[in-house]
Amino acid sequence: MTVSQRAQSIRPFVVMDIVARAKKLESEGRDVVRLEIGDPDFPTPEVITRAAERAMEQGSTHYTQSAGLPDLRNAVTGHFASHYDVDVDPGNIVVTQGTSPAMLLLFGALLDPGDEVIMPDPCYPAYPNYVSFLGGVPRPISVRAEDGFRYRVEEVRAAIGPRTKAVMINSPGNPTGAVLGDADLRELAELAEETGLWIASDEIYHGLDFCGPDRTILQYTDRAFVLNGFSKTYAMTGWRLGYLIAPPEFVRPAEKIQQNFFLAANAFVQQAGVVALTEAQDDVAMMRSLYDERRRYLVPALRETGLRIDSEPRGAFYVFADASAWSRDSLELAYRLLDEAGVACAPGVDFGPGGEGFLRFSYATDLLRLEEGVHRLAEWARRNV
Repeated sequence: MTVSQRAQSIRPFVVMDIVARAKKLESEGRDVVRLEIGDPDFPTPEVITRAAERAMEQGSTHYTQSAGLPDLRNAVTGHFASHYDVDVDPGNIVVTQGTSPAMLLLFGALLDPGDEVIMPDPCYPAYPNYVSFLGGVPRPISVRAEDGFRYRVEEVRAAIGPRTKAVMINSPGNPTGAVLGDADLRELAELAEETGLWIASDEIYHGLDFCGPDRTILQYTDRAFVLNGFSKTYAMTGWRLGYLIAPPEFVRPAEKIQQNFFLAANAFVQQAGVVALTEAQDDVAMMRSLYDERRRYLVPALRETGLRIDSEPRGAFYVFADASAWSRDSLELAYRLLDEAGVACAPGVDFGPGGEGFLRFSYATDLLRLEEGVHRLAEWARRNV
């Protein structure tokens, strides 16, 4: 049997291999400080879990319409109105089983084979993988620490070709914690309007901006798709609930893809999502405050170990640290730190060639464990660097 070229060519998400290795070490009795993955250590807020329990007890265990429950789509509309002062038609929303399926809907509805998507390097590894899997062509553009890992718009403009369909943005960003400001988003929106491109905006870390209000691309242009969900801000990674906001002409194509590949998101999870948007904001504020406390500890603490951080994260829950003084092979270094220091982190090369030499540390974990992890890193560096 021959494995398909499509399956052979897709890159692994290396951090998940680190996760598997860390779990194996833990099963053997090792204590591992887990800083490798963006999975909040907080329990899902009780008001959300109780809503899911009530929904199941009341029989919400069947299919819903593929686009999602009207109550949830209306709640998303209400959230955008109150949080961003933006009007979103509930008919332009497709609810998905997490934000990753929403990416399939977006790129599946937008791209033909050979179409290009501009994206930052480094970036979340799924972006180029989804585009390539669907026959599209990722067009990476370097984003640099000295620019806060933000696009230089003139470089975006220079990369536009006859097959370019969209520009990918992610703010707050993974792996860098970068946040695009008002001027960044305005320039990109103007470029989209001028050139006829679309902007694909991954806003999954909204609610975790520590230096100002969240800004959605829909405040600047209608030539945009928005990806968002509940995993990060609401500590609901295992619930698998997200949504796509699409321009009207793309909604039905996205819904057809949903019907065929996923049918619909779970009914009781969707009902819990309504409560998350309408009743869990105090929980979100508490979690954001604790993440910010961890961020303010971790950045200077990592610097003291000898790691270089030229651009401090402003959102999400990651620190992207230049570890080239320790090693220029971030994958080998990540495995050494796991095996020798008992600290799990993500190798920068997982996020693209521009991430080589970096390590990503997640502070979605308890402050005491962060302190222990930093202590172990400092001891390892003292012995090995």
